[in-house]
Amino acid sequence: MSSLNNNEKQIEKALLISVDTGDFDAETSMYELGELTKTAGAVVAGVIIQRKATVDGATYLGRGRLDEAAQFCENNDIDLVIADCELSPVQVRNIEDATDTRVVDRTTLILDIFAGRAKSKEGKLQVELAQLKYSLPRLTGKGTALSRLGGGIGTRGPGETKLETDKRHIRRRIQNIKRELDDVEKRRDMQHKRRKKNGAVSVAIVGYTNAGKSTLMNYLTNAGVLEEDKLFATLDPTARKLTLPDGQQIMLIDTVGFISRLPHQLVDAFRSTLEEATYADLILNVCDASDEDCHEHIRTTYEILESLFEDGRVNVPVINVFNKIDKAEGYEDRILFYGADSPCVCISALNGTGVDRLLEKIRECLPQTRKRAQLLIPFDMGSVAGAIRKDGVVHSEEFTENGIKLDATVEISFLEKIKDYII
Repeated sequence: MSSLNNNEKQIEKALLISVDTGDFDAETSMYELGELTKTAGAVVAGVIIQRKATVDGATYLGRGRLDEAAQFCENNDIDLVIADCELSPVQVRNIEDATDTRVVDRTTLILDIFAGRAKSKEGKLQVELAQLKYSLPRLTGKGTALSRLGGGIGTRGPGETKLETDKRHIRRRIQNIKRELDDVEKRRDMQHKRRKKNGAVSVAIVGYTNAGKSTLMNYLTNAGVLEEDKLFATLDPTARKLTLPDGQQIMLIDTVGFISRLPHQLVDAFRSTLEEATYADLILNVCDASDEDCHEHIRTTYEILESLFEDGRVNVPVINVFNKIDKAEGYEDRILFYGADSPCVCISALNGTGVDRLLEKIRECLPQTRKRAQLLIPFDMGSVAGAIRKDGVVHSEEFTENGIKLDATVEISFLEKIKDYII
C-alpha cells in the first residue's frame, strides 16, 4: 500500500493556461496540450483560458487571471503550470513568482517528451541540440526554474545540468553536436544515392502524431515499431521492405509524427530525419479519421512538408490515408472534403480493413518500373526464366516445344535486356 502511495506522489499535477488572441483555435490547442501533458506523465488538474487581444508581455495572463491561477495552484497543490505558447524568460519568472509553482511552456513540454522518447544516437543528439538551442537565451533570469533539480517535466535531458553549464560550454556542445549530425547526414545522403543507383523505390509514412502510422507500419511489414496511444510514441525513422501485390519490392519508411505549432527548433533539429519524405517516391499522409480535426491535421502535415522542400512545394505524389475508420462515424463526409485533388484511401490499420486497396493505390501512384509481358524463353536460357521467377511475378507458365512460355510482370529495365523473348 505504501509503495502505491509513493507512486501516486510521483505523478505531477498540472495547471494549463492559455491566452486566446484569435490567432488559432484555443480550445483545440488546449485539448492537444492536455494530451501532451498526459504523454509527459502528468495529470491535468485544471485549465484557464483568457480571451484577450494580446498576451501580457510581463506575465502572459492578465493580472486578474494570474491571481486566479495562483489561487488555484495553492488550493490544489499544483506542481506545474504549463503555458500553451512559448514564454519569454521574464514571463516564466513572473508567473513563477506569482504562483510559487514551476512553469514550462509548450515548446519545453514537447522537447521534454522528445527527450524521453528518442532511442537512437541520432535522435538523442537531435533532441539535445533542440533543447540546448532553446535554453541558451533563457539561461539568464530564469529564476527558480533552474534551481528545481528534483526531476519532473522540463528537467530531462541536458536540462538537468544547466546550473553547471555556462553559455560558452553550451555553445561548444552545440557545435560538437552539429558536427556529429553533419557526419550522420553525409552517411544518410550516401545511403539515398546508393538506393537510387540500385533502383530502390521508397514510400514515406508521414502524418499527425498518434494517427496510427506505427500500427500501419507493423501491419504491413511486421516491423516491431512501438505502438502506443500517446503522442510521439516513436521518434526514430524505421525502414522495412514491403512487397506489393504485383511483386514489386519497395522500402517503407516511418517518420516522426507532426503536431500543430511544432517548435521550429524541432523542425530544424529533426530536418535530416524529416527529409526522408523529400527523398521518397511517394508519401502516405496518415490521419485519424475519427478525429473531427483530421482536415486540420492534414493541413498541418502539408505545411511542415512544404517547409522541407527547397521550392516550398511538395513535388512528390501524396496519398491521404484516413485511418481508424473502425471507430470513426461519418468519416465518408470528411473524405469528400478533398474531392479529386489527392488520392484518398480509408483504412483501419488495426484490423486491416482497406489495406488491400491502399496497396493497390500505392502501386498505381508509384513511378512505373514494372511491366506485364508475354515471353517465350528458350530452354537453353533457363537462367532468364529463373531470374523472372525470383524477382518478378509469374501469372502463368507453360512448357511448349519451343521453350518456356511465361505471362509475367518484371522490371522494365530487365525487360529491355530480354526484349528478344517478348512475344
